[in-house]
This record gives sequence, C-alpha cells and structure tokens, in this order.
Amino acid sequence: MMITLKNWLTAILAATLLLTVAEKLVPEGSLRKIASMTGGLILLIVLVQPLTKLQLGRLQIDYDSYSASIEERQAELQAENEAELTELIVERTEAYILDKAAALGISCQVEVTTKTGEDGIPRPDSAVLSCGESAELAAYLENELGIPKERQVFHGT
Repeated sequence: MMITLKNWLTAILAATLLLTVAEKLVPEGSLRKIASMTGGLILLIVLVQPLTKLQLGRLQIDYDSYSASIEERQAELQAENEAELTELIVERTEAYILDKAAALGISCQVEVTTKTGEDGIPRPDSAVLSCGESAELAAYLENELGIPKERQVFHGT
C-alpha cells in the first residue's frame, strides 16, 4: 500500500515537473494555451490513474455484520441507561422515604428495590427499613410510592 502511494506521488511529481518545463519552452500565444490545456489533461490522467486499477468487484461491504454490531451496541447502551435509571430511582426513593420518616420523627435506614414494569420503566417494588414499624410510614409507602405492605419490611432497632 505504501509503495503504491509512493509510486503514485512520484508519478504526479514527475508529470508536474515535465509539464512545467514543456510549458516554459512553448512560445507565448495560442500554442501555449493549447499546451497548457493538454498538460492539465495529462496531469488529470496521472491523478486519476489509481482509480482505474480499482477492482470494484472485490469490494465487499458486510452490512449484516455492521447491522449486528450496531444492534449489539444499542442493546448495551439501553442496558446501561436502564441500570442508571434504576439506580437513580432507588436513590431518589430512598431519600424520599428518609425525608418522610424524618418528618414523622423516625430515624432509620432504607433499602429500596425496583421492578421494571411492562412499559420498561423501573418502579419501587419493595422497601426494607431499619426502624420500628410505623403504620403512618407504611401507609405512606403504600399510597404514595405504590409499595404494598406485603413488600415492606421493618426491622426494629
């Protein structure tokens, strides 16, 4: 590949030098214009010559492979996005529950798990709280966050 490129550039340089010398040797006038145009055509042929050697039949583009790679990457990105969204929902829900517990005068730690719904969006599914059971907090978790009492675990301290 490098040798081919070197040979091509050498041919361009040689053609340019020869055409420049030939143009300087031709007298002024219409003959010089004709020589200049002919020289330009010769230089164009030298520039385009590598394209004539291309074998387009040998060029094969594997669209199936590219398509599979794109789909694989899209799946990876979607999984990453879902993981980030789940993490964000868990963090915000835990902070929300902690704020509500603090407002009720309860000090605790919270661990929330999520479950992805049919629409593909993760929602709070269960909560484990390290505090004594509070009917008010349990009702809040059920009514506001959709976590039923069966999936609420209170570990008294």
